[in-house]
Amino acid sequence: MQASSSLQAALGIFHLFLLPLSFGQTVPHKPHIIFILADDLGWHDVGYHDSIIRTPNIDKLAAEGVKLENYYVTPLCSPSRAELMTGRYQIHTGMQHHVLLAQEPRCLPLNEQIMPQKLKESGYTTHMVGKWHLGFCHWNCTPPHRGFDTFFGFYLAGGDYFHHSRMCHGHKYECFDLRDGDLSVAPNYRDQYSTTLFAQKSQEIIRNHKHDKPLFLYLSFQAVHSPLQVPTKYVTMYKDKIHDWDRRTYAAMTTCMDEAIGNVTDTLKENGLLDNSVIVFSTDNGGAVNAGASNWPLKGQKTTLYEGGVRGAAFVWSPLLKRNARGTISKELMYIGDWLPTFIHLAGGNTTETKELDGQNQWTTISEAGPSNRKEVVHNIDPLRPLGPVYKEDEPFQHITSFNPRIFASIRVGRWKLVTGSAGDPTWTTPDEMGFKREIMAHTAVQLYNIPQDHEERWNLADSRPDVVYRLLKRLQFHYERSVLPENMFVSKNGAFDPVTHFDMAWTPWLSD
Repeated sequence: MQASSSLQAALGIFHLFLLPLSFGQTVPHKPHIIFILADDLGWHDVGYHDSIIRTPNIDKLAAEGVKLENYYVTPLCSPSRAELMTGRYQIHTGMQHHVLLAQEPRCLPLNEQIMPQKLKESGYTTHMVGKWHLGFCHWNCTPPHRGFDTFFGFYLAGGDYFHHSRMCHGHKYECFDLRDGDLSVAPNYRDQYSTTLFAQKSQEIIRNHKHDKPLFLYLSFQAVHSPLQVPTKYVTMYKDKIHDWDRRTYAAMTTCMDEAIGNVTDTLKENGLLDNSVIVFSTDNGGAVNAGASNWPLKGQKTTLYEGGVRGAAFVWSPLLKRNARGTISKELMYIGDWLPTFIHLAGGNTTETKELDGQNQWTTISEAGPSNRKEVVHNIDPLRPLGPVYKEDEPFQHITSFNPRIFASIRVGRWKLVTGSAGDPTWTTPDEMGFKREIMAHTAVQLYNIPQDHEERWNLADSRPDVVYRLLKRLQFHYERSVLPENMFVSKNGAFDPVTHFDMAWTPWLSD
């Protein structure tokens, strides 16, 4: 009993009692919007999904808000962030092929109006803390030049959590990746763990916020992306519960992130902002099983088109939720691109100057437990990936003309989900604490699942429902014909990007605008 009490204290469990909801208060028209993005968080890896991992602050917020249990992201970091910022499918911005590499001379297209720009039009102050990963070849590609009033964070996919660096030159050199605005500041914060640091910077923004304007804070954690690093005190919490080192460290990183979220929400309350806030929590993609995550009981993981890669843990907390919506589970269809039009609606803005959106305003769906406006989600269509193999010559759908079924692609329409090509790792993996086990299902070129009845994707119904397969293949072709491919998708060979020879060991924009 004493050990249990010590564990609760170490986890900062007191956060749970610091967030009374003053639902009866009248709130201004424009709420503060806090968007918290976790990186590579597994579906199973929050307490409210029956995980051994302790996430008391996340669980409390989710329990008082709306859990989004039919909510989709993309299989990878950069595409999800592009959809979040633009409200447009990755296939419409040229961001559908893998993630942005440090040496690529491209970024999220500059002709896209993105979330902070639209919210500034409605009078918001806009702040970003954490991971960008939408390109930095030009200064104009970076957050301070794309609508954020302040930026404290990093450009790349990830790096050392304590040194704020990423290796280069074949891992010979440690090159810095931490910015305060445009300034490289990594040496100033050496040995400060990024999850804690990003929470502290977010708290500073909240404390310094002037109440005459609404606040937009985009807190994009590095956690729980590899490398697996965390202060020792968090690892100790799981030493008798999880035996696998990767899983134990990953669990500790998740608990540390949860504590950071508790600290941020406490600061919102202490500074009088919480009662007029909308807090959204989301992962960017499914968890990476080979880096400690678990998506159990879903099939697949990060990079795959299966539910373990594209169904995201997410919730909304706000005093602005109607009473019938609070404490509920929503199984209405949503995707990460819906946040831009939803936030613009909350801000009283408009989308007249944006390109055609794929996202839809879901505020009534969330706040009033209403039906979703969405009937379809395009998970991806990527013709640049190697085509899937012909598994056998007599396999159905191999010779159809409506859409090439060997292309890496997937679409959800209503209850049906179609997957084509080499969709990725088709395994179900139980986490270490449940007795590590892997089940694998053989690939077929075309897979059809009834997701509400089979969210684990165990029953391929393609052969028995060819009518649905053909209908969804036509939808894929419809979207494919309207997609755009990436531009400048090559690794620069001239060395102009090299942080060692040109930029004092810091990853820095290298192309002139």
